[in-house]
Amino acid sequence: MTVRLLTNIGRLWTGNEVLSNAAILVHNDRIAWVGRAPDLPQSVPGVVDDIVDVDHVENLGGALVTPGLIDAHTHPVYAGNRYAELAIRTGGSSAASITAAGGGVGSTVTVTRGTDPWTLCNGVRERLRGWLLSGTTTVEAKTGYHLTRDGELADVRLLRELEKEPMMPRVHVTFLAAHVVPPEYFGRQREYVEAVGAWCADAAAAGADSVDVYCDEGHFTTEESRWVLASGRNVGLLPRIHAGLFARRGAVQLAAELGCASADGLHHMSDGLHHMSDEDIAIMSRYGVPAVVCPATALQRGHLPPVRQMIKHGVQIALGSDHNPGYCGITSMSLVIAMAVSAFGMSVNDALRAATLGGATVLGAPDRGVLAPGRLADIVQWDADHEGAFAWSFGLKPRRVWRGGTPVQ
Repeated sequence: MTVRLLTNIGRLWTGNEVLSNAAILVHNDRIAWVGRAPDLPQSVPGVVDDIVDVDHVENLGGALVTPGLIDAHTHPVYAGNRYAELAIRTGGSSAASITAAGGGVGSTVTVTRGTDPWTLCNGVRERLRGWLLSGTTTVEAKTGYHLTRDGELADVRLLRELEKEPMMPRVHVTFLAAHVVPPEYFGRQREYVEAVGAWCADAAAAGADSVDVYCDEGHFTTEESRWVLASGRNVGLLPRIHAGLFARRGAVQLAAELGCASADGLHHMSDGLHHMSDEDIAIMSRYGVPAVVCPATALQRGHLPPVRQMIKHGVQIALGSDHNPGYCGITSMSLVIAMAVSAFGMSVNDALRAATLGGATVLGAPDRGVLAPGRLADIVQWDADHEGAFAWSFGLKPRRVWRGGTPVQ
């Protein structure tokens, strides 16, 4: 049993309120008490009889403290890189021409399939460690670059095993075999969709938490997406959906129909044909469908989701890095917060909440995202004394990170 007291917290952003001159009492991996330091009780029943007997007292020097950040959308299980593809894309080459030349998701699938499990595991381990050291204590991590039954299930097990290692964040595993149709199923898309639906039970048994499908042009139709998500939901997986660039293909309506844990992406195209309408936003608000938005990818693609309008209508927002080999290598959620403030016009408080409580909501993890008694002691001390520093620094650095009450740096 370990009791730890974090004191001299200059500014504590709990997720519900901001406290000055605060303290946190941690019992094992949970928060036992949180509040203003002058209100610290002399004893906490079942935790410590006399506060002077705590095992560890840590003076945080007046710093800003927040809950551990949560990245609600990532694709970290891959091998190789697509740097050359990124270079020619920025030179004006279209996604279609890149894919026709052998690039795109298919190129990552080829490299990942040809990489030995040890090398793949080491790469994923280093990426996950980068998240934790930058203050992200929970990462949603998708499969989706093997696109075979055995490969996708091995990826689920890989993520589940890595989570148990030291210096790893908590991992929410999402089964994304419905990423694209693999080459061996060319011309047999419906057959692949049915296969993925059949694999969902095995994915759940292997340790997956969610099932995802990419509902977009060039990926899967609304009907195909419904089949995969319903199959996953029937075996206990949380359904979530990549709404992609083309929200009007029915992805938002499908998310509401199936009670999806989130609709992700929702990139906006202002051509009058492919965009999120007021009706889409109203549906998300009415049916309680949260949105996961990823500013780095939105900026790269030049299509920004209507985040402020969604917030105005009461849609829960979560932030994701969308780390993936084809668009974005970010593993710093503090950078994502800054980008959300700049690109989406979010307030610092809204962006920080989307990177903590919002992420916890879409991952179905009520034990984190807020610093309160009974919640997991996932805590970050930042190199700042006010949360406004997130908007200024573009990648605010943590001084210390605690995962479940245990310091990781």
